[in-house]
Amino acid sequence: MNFVDDERGQGAAEYILLFGGIIVIAIAALLVYQSYINQASSLNSEEDVSVVRESVQSKR
Repeated sequence: MNFVDDERGQGAAEYILLFGGIIVIAIAALLVYQSYINQASSLNSEEDVSVVRESVQSKR
């Protein structure tokens, strides 16, 4: 029963489980926010900057 006492691969298995869990969470987040990510291509940074500048100017 020396096989039961051997713990050399335990650390590697824990890292695999940890990274696997992170990957599953990342995929789930991508699926939840998929519609937002698809609409992100229509964002215009120049327009957003001008809106923020106008907002700052109006508060002065």
